[in-house]
Amino acid sequence: MTAALVAGLLAGYGVAVPVGAIAAYLVALTARTSLKVGASAALGVATADGVYALVAALGGAALAHVVQPFMLPLRWASAFVLIGLAVRTGVTAVSRYRGRRMTTRTGEAPLSASRAYIGLLGITMMNPVTVIYFAALVVTGQATAASGYGERAVFVLAAFAASASWQLLLAGGGALLGRSLTGGRGRLVTALASSALVGALAVHLLVSAP
Repeated sequence: MTAALVAGLLAGYGVAVPVGAIAAYLVALTARTSLKVGASAALGVATADGVYALVAALGGAALAHVVQPFMLPLRWASAFVLIGLAVRTGVTAVSRYRGRRMTTRTGEAPLSASRAYIGLLGITMMNPVTVIYFAALVVTGQATAASGYGERAVFVLAAFAASASWQLLLAGGGALLGRSLTGGRGRLVTALASSALVGALAVHLLVSAP
């Protein structure tokens, strides 16, 4: 059980800690909305990581063969989703700033916690980095070293808990950032910086595709 717990924690932090497009979007989203929305989005990311950890623990080596044919479509789909997010974030921020509606947000329904959860869950499920990571765990045997269902359950729960703790830490950082950027111009700069970073990482996914 201890070995499965350690393996799960290492797997969860291993996929969560590297800061990429999803992490940058999570921080910026929390800064523009609220800690509640950001925390829900963070749990969406962690849920996706937990699902992949479960598949890795139960699927065996066959998972790598199943995933491989879909790697290129997943890479392209993830890139275009991220580009869409980048464009939407930038355009919305500029529009609000020009209309001086950065704080009131009149005429627009605020992002709900449930929508944030579902949105980040879907984006992370399509993220090829997450797919490749857990497929590698299967190939190397790190996710299936434990033969018992109890040990595999511990591995999955530990991976989820590790990912959730890191994502919630990012959301907390975004909430603190949002408090320091209460003005319209500060929020505009934050949104545009996030949009540029997410867009650049999405383009990198397209360029590096085989």
